[in-house]
Amino acid sequence: MKGDFYWAWSKDPELRKRAGSGGAVTSLLKFLLASKKVDAVFAVKPLFDNYYHGTPIVITKPEEVAELAGIFYCVSENLPKALKNYLDGAMNTKLAVVGRGCDLRGIIELGKRGKINLQNLVLLGLNCTGTLPAASAKEMFQKEFGVNPEDVVFPHIDDGKLTIRLRDGKELEKDLEALEKNGYGRRDNCRRCETPIPRMGDLAFGRWGGEEKQATFIEVCSESGDQILKAAIKESYLEVEKPSQEAIALRENKGKMAIEAGRKKQEQDFAFYRNMGLEQRFKYWREQFNQCIKCMGCRDACPICYCDECVLNPERGVIQSGAVPPGWTFSIIRVLHVADSCINCGQCQDVCPSKIPLSRLILMLNREIAEVFGYEPGLNPEEKPPWSSFSEKELRLEKIELSQTDLSK
Repeated sequence: MKGDFYWAWSKDPELRKRAGSGGAVTSLLKFLLASKKVDAVFAVKPLFDNYYHGTPIVITKPEEVAELAGIFYCVSENLPKALKNYLDGAMNTKLAVVGRGCDLRGIIELGKRGKINLQNLVLLGLNCTGTLPAASAKEMFQKEFGVNPEDVVFPHIDDGKLTIRLRDGKELEKDLEALEKNGYGRRDNCRRCETPIPRMGDLAFGRWGGEEKQATFIEVCSESGDQILKAAIKESYLEVEKPSQEAIALRENKGKMAIEAGRKKQEQDFAFYRNMGLEQRFKYWREQFNQCIKCMGCRDACPICYCDECVLNPERGVIQSGAVPPGWTFSIIRVLHVADSCINCGQCQDVCPSKIPLSRLILMLNREIAEVFGYEPGLNPEEKPPWSSFSEKELRLEKIELSQTDLSK
């Protein structure tokens, strides 16, 4: 039932050997396809036979699921956008989707807007402590660890350490905070993450609590997830064991520590702006936005941008055609359009050629909105985004006071 915990292992020896911890996720996907509970699996597979690059893939044959085995610390795949744009939002296809917390949150937010059919999805969440940008990760392995990046076969983040395993089996570790102070480590948004355990899915999988047993630790997060897991066990795709209370407590504690670290990073980032006066803030962001070349990368990468016809397109007349930088209107429209539903995936900042700290700004506004409306994006499919609905209290407001600041200075 919902809230149950399991240690789990694949009953397929090859999958068990190949996977990161127990092989339970891969075996469950194989079961879902073989039993025709889903039409296809939507997940990520490695490119070039390494973990630096990955691509979303659709798999329909159970025997091909083994391609997905492994953990990808250098891949930020933007599954919500791909699901909406290339798979018609699962409107007529039953899919099992494997993703991290930000992936599942983005899918749920798009589901609220009618762009993805959540009823056709089985959401399998993977615990995540952050991802590494591929280019800087290679540089980091070479400069900080002193190894050939191509010899790294398994990076792992846990307990404030980044551990890497080499092809010869040797393991090396470094303090993660020290690496990040040197400009390496996780993506900026990953350091601010508050959803290391993706309980918004049907099932949540991870290593935490299963290390001693070399097992996948599973948390049941929905009744449908419970039914799927029990069916896979019955059909001998998985073997399971009830975890010890110590393992459950260890996992919970690691999750809390990750959340606390994310909130600490948020406070550090946001304090930079809060300590500025209003005019200083505008000056800072004016300088940032003046670097914009209007490539539309932030809009095109954002999984929450869902409009069929974007108001920022030149033919709409809102933004002056050909003007670079495009002026404040472009950036402010972009930020406000997604501020209530930002899932902190960092896709906008990843693709920005001018390195504008967009995800930091949008998440900062999102946190302010959350304090007012009590809304957390991507967690509850039934809860509407605050800017798409009105409460009784809001409808009874007699007046709204606004202050003005001259942005032209």
